[in-house]
Amino acid sequence: MDRQTFDKLFDMTGRTVVVTGGTRGIGLALAEGYVLAGARVVVASRKSDACERAAAHLRALGGDAIGVPTHLGDIDACEALVRRTVDEFGGIDVLVNNAANALTQPLGELTVDAWTKSFEVNLRGPVFLVQAALPHLKTSPHAAVLNMVSVGAFLFSPGTAMYSAGKAALMSFTRSMAAQFAPLGIRVNALAPGPVDTDMMRNNPQEVVDMMAGATLMKRLATPDEMVGAALLLTSDAGSYITGTVLIADGGGTPR
Repeated sequence: MDRQTFDKLFDMTGRTVVVTGGTRGIGLALAEGYVLAGARVVVASRKSDACERAAAHLRALGGDAIGVPTHLGDIDACEALVRRTVDEFGGIDVLVNNAANALTQPLGELTVDAWTKSFEVNLRGPVFLVQAALPHLKTSPHAAVLNMVSVGAFLFSPGTAMYSAGKAALMSFTRSMAAQFAPLGIRVNALAPGPVDTDMMRNNPQEVVDMMAGATLMKRLATPDEMVGAALLLTSDAGSYITGTVLIADGGGTPR
């Protein structure tokens, strides 16, 4: 290891990164991290005004960024996101599947409509977005996919069964993609956050938030910024020999 090689480990200069669900919470923190690491960033979410605000914020940090309104439940929209990114920046080097639908219902009371909405965004959309981006990832010398899952994929989840099942399935797809795409030079990993201080978390009653924080060894929620280092590791040259794995960033809750 020499200074030049070391300095390039987390350097994303010249790379194009797509972050779905990139206008708030973990997604926005990741987008900020990629911009500060030198990448061109495309943020996607359902609302056009949120996309433009996030892109303007990222440009104010000194980066190249655009926002593309995209509903992950719409396959045509996923394909349009890829086209818009390539038209603007010439390719795709990193795809971060962060967008999620937190809709859940108790087991025994599931509706078909809720099931469909949950799995369209949490599973079908990410898988087909990777598929749409695949021709461009193939041509990148630094191609990586990061699927944001959840520690719910590892735990009993009676109150969030649909969400957790979708994330568990996406974790399985992560491993299959890693095996399928390794000969193409594309690394695929997953990041499983524990309880993070986001809008999704704050929608819970305070006693539930306190319970989830207390279940970690560190006895607190994470901040969205605390997911940036792990994401950069899995998608930069620093993680060049890491593929098919799931990194758990949960303050020690899952091992406990």
